[in-house]
Amino acid sequence: MPFADELLGEPALAALTDALAAVVPGNPLAALRAVDLGGLPLRERSDLIRDALLADLPGDYEAFAATIRAARHGALPFTGWLIWPVTTAVVARALAEDGAAFDDALALLAELTPQLTSEFAIRALLAHDLDRALPVIHSWTASPDEHVRRLASEGTRPFLPWTKRVPAILARPRATLPVLTALYRDESEYVRRSVANHLNDVSRQHPDLVVETATAWLAAPDANTGRLVRHALRTLVKKGHPGALALLGFTPKATLDVVGPTLAEVEVPFGGTVHFTATVTNTATEPAVVAVDYIVHHRKANGRLAGKTFKLTTATLAPGEQRQISRDHSFREITTRRYYPGVHAIELQLNGIVAGRSEFTLSRTPAG
Repeated sequence: MPFADELLGEPALAALTDALAAVVPGNPLAALRAVDLGGLPLRERSDLIRDALLADLPGDYEAFAATIRAARHGALPFTGWLIWPVTTAVVARALAEDGAAFDDALALLAELTPQLTSEFAIRALLAHDLDRALPVIHSWTASPDEHVRRLASEGTRPFLPWTKRVPAILARPRATLPVLTALYRDESEYVRRSVANHLNDVSRQHPDLVVETATAWLAAPDANTGRLVRHALRTLVKKGHPGALALLGFTPKATLDVVGPTLAEVEVPFGGTVHFTATVTNTATEPAVVAVDYIVHHRKANGRLAGKTFKLTTATLAPGEQRQISRDHSFREITTRRYYPGVHAIELQLNGIVAGRSEFTLSRTPAG
């Protein structure tokens, strides 16, 4: 799997240049051909290509959009990660004119989103005029194309990764709920997962609103609503939010005795695995439904520890029942996380309540 910075690399740049050259014969596309991606990270690569694209295709928005549409329908591939700088260029040219260009840019983003996604570019339009954009975006919830329906949810997420926040969305948490309510029973898992992630974003600042919304959805569910709601409430469950726990059938104030986590190793080689066990006992006189997670406190470059929560299991414990728990956690090299040697720690978390802590050392020595 390529690193994130490699997704928008020389092959994507060459594909974009070739696709445009085919529809603007005689244009040397000098700025695009001169782009040097060097060792730039992903966002900076996209911005550099966007600026070159704008330089190579001067003129008003209407002419620019016509060229992009021609390239999209041309004979050469116009898809993949090259779409990110294309969509941001569309928005930049539209916002320079506003007026009818704003509305057409929304339409063009909907046309381009099946090629990869327009979720990053749409943020600037939302920040410019949320009230103007939202009615158009809501109309996308009825699109026959799942990619367009997903854009309605994903593009309006409060904390969409890899992109800027939209202050108006953060200030008005109910503004995007009509979009989510129109899509939570969508036939596409691709769309429903976006809805769940969007609602989970909202829970970071407005947990009670999210529980209220999830409660309403569960009152009018389809076969997939329960799963969607569980995914949407995952952060609130990890935090032990009483309303979220109760809505999903967990016991908010379970009385539990926890022994562990007990580690099989005190030193783990780089790329190796740490094994831990624990015992959980329900000491109450009523059954307890428990979400069991664990937190790995990773050592960062500055020496500090930062925790990341992982799901472990769900258990229903009768009064006095004891349950054994075990897990292997790998430190194999992955592209989305960098490991640093030194002291790490593992904690258990039951219905959002942390219990027990054990430390171990991740060594510089690679696993054999």
